[in-house]
Amino acid sequence: MSAYLSHEETLKLLAEAQSGSEQAKEQLIQQNIPLVKSIVKGYLGRGTEYEDLFQLGSMGLLKAILNYDASFHVRFSTYAVPLISGEIKRFLRDDGPIKVSRLLRENAAKAYRAAEELKKELGREPSTKELAAAAGITEEALIECTDAARAPLSIDEPISDDSGTTLLHMLSTTEEESTLNRILVRQLLQRFSPRERQVVMLRYFQDKTQSQIAEIIGVSQVQVSRILKAALKKLREAI
Repeated sequence: MSAYLSHEETLKLLAEAQSGSEQAKEQLIQQNIPLVKSIVKGYLGRGTEYEDLFQLGSMGLLKAILNYDASFHVRFSTYAVPLISGEIKRFLRDDGPIKVSRLLRENAAKAYRAAEELKKELGREPSTKELAAAAGITEEALIECTDAARAPLSIDEPISDDSGTTLLHMLSTTEEESTLNRILVRQLLQRFSPRERQVVMLRYFQDKTQSQIAEIIGVSQVQVSRILKAALKKLREAI
């Protein structure tokens, strides 16, 4: 077989690897090591050794091999890139210098459950005060834990109650773009706190003004502006 695998050869090996062939799996790994190395270079200098980053990238590559589906209608390398980088980013986020405490995670979980219940009960987004009371934590603790939380928003949910349009559909123009965006958008949204996701969705996908958003979520317009700036900064760092 040639040093460079064609798309058809890659699909054949993927099918064999997913059926249990260690030889096919190893061949795919070796074929895509240059891709892993290329991605790893972008994460050097952040306090983690090259070999550790390479192992993380290889784990992402293996996940891509085992989970790729030809119905995605994208080349394997296109599918693999966000999984490789995502594995590295997850490690750097979770095991970086600042770790999120168990208490913060527990409070974030309480706040998320309370928010879902209040939205159903009130028919609107709860204010910070209402959410803190329902979750049984202080407003200060709520703000702290929502900054630390990174629960992903479903990109398949409608972006407004009166529209069937989803975030994924708004970003996609072709089937290939749709599949790739599904992966990339989920990774980007994981960088936002629940409050940041809410503000971004209201501002850029429901065309609400900052003053309207402030009224909806129960904060000042200045706070809304700060939240947007923080969210956009995270996006710039991710892209």
